[in-house]
Amino acid sequence: MDEGKPTKAKWWSRPRSASAPDGTEPERHGPDDEAIGTAGRADDASGDFTLAAATPAAAGPDSEQAPGSGFAPEPVPSPAPGSEPGSGPGSTAVEPADAAPADRPRPLHDPDPYSTPPYGEPGPWAPAPPVQHPVATPAHGTQLPAAAPNGTPPHGTPGPTPPQGVALQPQAPHPQPAPQPQAPQAHPQHPQQPQPHPHPQAPPPPRQPYDPWNAPLQQSGAVPVDPVDAAKEKKRVRRIILVLVAVITLVSGGIGGAIGAYLERNGGVTDIELPQADPQHKARAKDSVAGIAASSLPGVVTLHVSGDDAQGTGTGFVLDGKGHILTNNHVVEPAGTGGEISVTFSGGESAKAEVIGRDSGYDLAVVKVSGVRGLKPLPLGNSENVQVGDPVVAIGAPFDLANTVTSGIISAKERPITAGGEKGDGSDISYVDALQTDAPINPGNSGGPLVDSDSRVIGINSAIRSADEGAAPDGGQAGSIGLGFAIPINQGKRVAEELINTGKATHPVIGVTLDMEYTGDGARVGAKGKDGGPAVNEGGPGDRAGIKPGDTITEVDGQRIHSGDELIVKIRAHRPKDSLELTVQRDGKDRKVTLVLGASGGN
Repeated sequence: MDEGKPTKAKWWSRPRSASAPDGTEPERHGPDDEAIGTAGRADDASGDFTLAAATPAAAGPDSEQAPGSGFAPEPVPSPAPGSEPGSGPGSTAVEPADAAPADRPRPLHDPDPYSTPPYGEPGPWAPAPPVQHPVATPAHGTQLPAAAPNGTPPHGTPGPTPPQGVALQPQAPHPQPAPQPQAPQAHPQHPQQPQPHPHPQAPPPPRQPYDPWNAPLQQSGAVPVDPVDAAKEKKRVRRIILVLVAVITLVSGGIGGAIGAYLERNGGVTDIELPQADPQHKARAKDSVAGIAASSLPGVVTLHVSGDDAQGTGTGFVLDGKGHILTNNHVVEPAGTGGEISVTFSGGESAKAEVIGRDSGYDLAVVKVSGVRGLKPLPLGNSENVQVGDPVVAIGAPFDLANTVTSGIISAKERPITAGGEKGDGSDISYVDALQTDAPINPGNSGGPLVDSDSRVIGINSAIRSADEGAAPDGGQAGSIGLGFAIPINQGKRVAEELINTGKATHPVIGVTLDMEYTGDGARVGAKGKDGGPAVNEGGPGDRAGIKPGDTITEVDGQRIHSGDELIVKIRAHRPKDSLELTVQRDGKDRKVTLVLGASGGN
């Protein structure tokens, strides 16, 4: 007071209370009680007004203090006139803010209604910081009783009664403002005017016991997330996941491929078991090659011939149940008169055979086996019904490979061929009006059957055409080049019947001697016959038809003739006593004559 400055209490000290009017000291609280004091004190008590000290609300032993439970001091009106200032229990003298002398400087700040120390220094009466108490959720749906607004504990538990003279202030619904620096104390002669509260204080909400299991999840200081940033983050995470999946897929594929390659090269970790089709029925269509072969093979045999000077292998087929087998003459010829012939059937059985008859002009022979049961004769077809392009199957033993089956088509008909002639006198030459086929035929197929799609014999395989004229460079036999020839079965049937019945075959003849040296077109009748006799046999078929020496025969039944061999082939394709129409050229003029074929004994 000597220096004219207000007295400022230190925040850690307990302010002194004014003495009671009776001179006794006021009641002091224990060390556990919160200090209740004045915001400031002046030496002179004149002109001051009283402030009710703020006392914290009483709570039960287990309750917590609600946020902002410190009570703000509320101004109390000045005493009535005539009363002693500062009198009354618990009252505190306060120096008015405007009591400063005229020479004293005016404070820089307005008086603080809360009497807090100036310049923001915290004092013992500063409001408590706000504390958040989450609302508890009762267990099992039972609502807990709410706390009384005046701080009474639930279930009717009474709390401590505040001391007399202390006014309780309701709790503000919002946090208290930060403490303002305390203005300097004014002159004591001027009492401080009470300042109204800027906002009315609403009663605090009822407190609920805290339930940690049902409390809402809150993060202190959580920052709201920008939706754009969240979308970008999701895209980035998705991109990372896709890259990882792609890398894992590539690595897995590479590892799987390496393992698969290793297992394939090294046979895996177990024994190899290859896949295989299930067994099926062996039956095939009758018109297929397999069906034809299955039907024809039981009637086909392989002949092994050995003689004094030569030996060979050929093929034949069964004609009837008596054991007659048809084959080529050149197959059995090496046996001669004292040779041996062995017949082997498709099932592996073997039997001895003897020659019944043979004819070199037709290149056909018949042998017979005896004492053999279960023979399978092959049915005979009709070679006149064969057309070019028909499918055929050739069966034989090429190069001693028995039961060989080849297939092809009929590539030509009535192909005039001659075979043999090794003797030089022409007695071993065969004249065949053959069926041509591209079914592979090789040495050893001779005498075997050429069957059609109905497994019927339409020809006897007899000859082949080779590129080197039948001789291989090393002296062996040449193979097939797709040109095979078979004797028509119609001719073979007639000759076989004659050989079985008489032991020899007859040849149809026209009774003339041909000039085989003639190189022109057609077959020319010679000037002289054999042994110097006449070229046209007297009283023979040609003589009766009016053929003269030197005439040229150009057609047989309308078919053109180009050589003498071709004329012989065409004539032997018929039976004796068959009638033929010939075109004869004489002195540059053509004339047609009718000729009835004669017969001659074969050899």
